Amino acid sequence: MSIGIPKRLPWLLVISALIILADRVTKKWVEARIPLGGAIPVIPHVLRITHWTNEGAAFSMFAESASPHLVRWMLVGFSLIAAVVVLVAMVRLGSAFTLTTVALALVFAGALGNVHDRILYGSVVDFIEVHIFSYHWPDFNVADSSIVTGACLLLLDSLWPRKTQAAEAELQA
Repeated sequence: MSIGIPKRLPWLLVISALIILADRVTKKWVEARIPLGGAIPVIPHVLRITHWTNEGAAFSMFAESASPHLVRWMLVGFSLIAAVVVLVAMVRLGSAFTLTTVALALVFAGALGNVHDRILYGSVVDFIEVHIFSYHWPDFNVADSSIVTGACLLLLDSLWPRKTQAAEAELQA
């Protein structure tokens, strides 16, 4: 018995590839057009396109570590393990488009987008800066947005009521 590629897996990987491409293009655009530490206001006092590098994890955690190389390679290792786990889940569930499989494609893309930068450059470029009233959200990028969106979709999907096989059989009877 041969195990084939799940029917929708190639399309899920296309979604991931498009997110990775968008992440690369936007980071390169920012690097080419905005000096490090600079910013372009989009919506005054709400949204700016900035140019920062982040050597730490989310919200710049561990960025000021006494062992930056250790932090870098631990983040790379964690991200690669997470990407492999997500890819395995995509392969197992990839026979259909569901909220879960699309969410996994987003998380997979975000993990690979940021791990690419950490391996090649030692940091990631963060460039989206949001202010809501007096609150300043830490700068982020397309890969970060993809991970968070995917995680939120997974959470929503887990809260969504499901029909059990018994309930479906009862409805059909």
